[in-house]
Amino acid sequence: MTQRPLTTIGFDADDTLWQNEQFYRLTERQFIELLADYAESENISQELLETEKRNLHHYGFGIKGFTLSMIETAIEITKGEVPTTVIAQILDIGRDLLAHPVETLPNVRETLEALTGNYLLVLITKGDLFDQERKLAQSGLGDLFDAIEIVSDKNASTYRRIFSKVGDGPERAMMVGNSLKSDIVPALAAGSYGVFVPHELTWAFEHVAEPTEAPRFRKIEHLGELRGVIAELS
Repeated sequence: MTQRPLTTIGFDADDTLWQNEQFYRLTERQFIELLADYAESENISQELLETEKRNLHHYGFGIKGFTLSMIETAIEITKGEVPTTVIAQILDIGRDLLAHPVETLPNVRETLEALTGNYLLVLITKGDLFDQERKLAQSGLGDLFDAIEIVSDKNASTYRRIFSKVGDGPERAMMVGNSLKSDIVPALAAGSYGVFVPHELTWAFEHVAEPTEAPRFRKIEHLGELRGVIAELS
């Protein structure tokens, strides 16, 4: 009997299934306004990005780490003179970010519903455990997945482990997401297919060159095109 070339499909969550980065951008604009008397907006943004990257190995990905990075950035930019009222406001906008309602992206539900039962579907996402669980529950998409994996980071080992545990190994799996750095390049390195779904807003840390020479790399404009890609592999 000929084995199916694809049995398992992994999906990223933030900015693949639902909106995420736009809320971070809104929060960052509020943060810049709070520090407008101390530095130019571009300098504040750059300092915040550098602080976030520096803190990833301490706090990981997610809103709580982002909030702590905003506080640290405020201390650095003001040379330790940031008013306590500003710290309180940073905490408030961080809490607001945690409370944003979930907005699923176009073509998500119908695509998942068409694939469920025919393939093993796995949600593979980075970020804070409680926040990702909250967003998944609010999205109403949880029942469409065979497994949920909330991880601290995404690399080739992550995909080998998950696709071997849930499915038939990485060679018969596909990862779908908006981040080349986290979703696509490491999945390809693990031996899986990687389907890139660009989002107009993607965190600068996640930007890398498209692996256009990789034979298992695919790119689509929106999730509604995914079934066409899968049909070509069958």
